[in-house]
Amino acid sequence: MPEPELSTAWSRAIGLRLPVVNAPMGGVAGGRFAAAVTRAGGLGMIGMGGAGSPAALAAELAHLDGLSGSFGIGLVDWVIRKEPELLPAAIAAGPTLISVSFGTDLSWVGRLHEAGILAATQVFSLDDAHRAADAGVDVLVARGLEGGGHGAVEVATLPLLESIVAEVPVPVLAAGGIATPRDLAVALAAGASGAWLGTCLAACTESLLAEPERQAMVAAQGRDAVVTRLFDVAKGLPWPAHFPARLLRNAFTDRWSERTGDLPDQARAELRAGLESGDHDIVPVYAGTGVGAITEVRPVAQVLDELCSGAAKLL
Repeated sequence: MPEPELSTAWSRAIGLRLPVVNAPMGGVAGGRFAAAVTRAGGLGMIGMGGAGSPAALAAELAHLDGLSGSFGIGLVDWVIRKEPELLPAAIAAGPTLISVSFGTDLSWVGRLHEAGILAATQVFSLDDAHRAADAGVDVLVARGLEGGGHGAVEVATLPLLESIVAEVPVPVLAAGGIATPRDLAVALAAGASGAWLGTCLAACTESLLAEPERQAMVAAQGRDAVVTRLFDVAKGLPWPAHFPARLLRNAFTDRWSERTGDLPDQARAELRAGLESGDHDIVPVYAGTGVGAITEVRPVAQVLDELCSGAAKLL
């Protein structure tokens, strides 16, 4: 008996075999990772994150040489303002989709449409979704509070998804806490056009994470994924305060999270030294509440096959 197939009207319309997109996680989703997702049947996204630049993008795009299939690029609003050539460089690369998130100015949408590129953005409330749809965004990413990395910690994924699907006539991808076949099946049954997958893929062999960071994810449980602005404050990064980060607790978070509002120079120096030395009691590892589902380091294709075939059977 043939295996059941998993697809949606949206995934079929843009030529995907599977209705999945990897979250463009900075420091995780490089070109090799994106290529692996695309080859597995999803939409592979290169993520620029807070350290994005035209040079960094060019280096990751080189890993897509010879790729047959669609890809996307994920950008951060405040970064494309700091690096004004980054958005033009992303457009020039000719991706199927570009996402820009964590800002309120949606004027970039028209620039993407002029280049024939689909526009996506992460939304954290029904009001966000209406504003993005009114601006012409082609696909919304409903990111719930369970998600790893930066995002508003306001509404859980499923109720956020259901509220947007009920009112906004734009394809919606579910993001946050989707780590098992059942999670994916529930999101699709609730009306999602696909899933935006982060944590469940971050420890895969093709990611940019160092091996100790992968092993930290394998060892972690959902309760270890805490929300804090500690690292953004310590690094002096201009992430908006209403977008804290969910990441794995470690010795540094245990020591300093309660002091984020008045962080001493000692903590900043400790973080700088830890990042330079690769001290994994200090280095941040971004992960959502689904991190407990990661039990080993595996290739992207294997994780996606298990996730999607399992969801197809459940549906």
